Amino acid sequence: MQEKTFRYKLDFYYQQALLYLLVFLLYAGIKGSFFEDQFHFVFNDPIVYIMIFFVVIALVTLILNLFRNRKLVITEDSLCFHSGRREREIKIADIEWMHIGREMLVQTAGHFQRIVFKMKGRKRLFRIRVGRYERDRELIAEMERVAQRVPKGRRPRFGMRKRKSV
Repeated sequence: MQEKTFRYKLDFYYQQALLYLLVFLLYAGIKGSFFEDQFHFVFNDPIVYIMIFFVVIALVTLILNLFRNRKLVITEDSLCFHSGRREREIKIADIEWMHIGREMLVQTAGHFQRIVFKMKGRKRLFRIRVGRYERDRELIAEMERVAQRVPKGRRPRFGMRKRKSV
């Protein structure tokens, strides 16, 4: 099997930046004034500065996420989380258990699907929210193929563990 690469979706960041920019331009068009065939923009309005702040933050966030270039690479024997400066490879043999299911509290890109797995020797879990990656159905199919080689598991709800009776 060749490696499959799933890129992180940036749709939300594009929409956010475009929406803030559109609202800013619309507000500027309404508040500005034409005087002798010239358009004058009013900078003494504090709302203008707040809107400029939101537009700049949205554009910076978009650019930073473009540079991060996050992706998930699935090969025959490993999962690799790739970022702009860092790459973390997880061998499938090192996965203690894996669960593919739903996460009712967080809906990402219209999907509730999530993949949770635990590595041997590590306390914290890895969580993959499927809706954040491109080609989500293909990603689920690949992770189900990987899950066939890993024991199934389920993490305790709300952090509660079974207590030993005394």
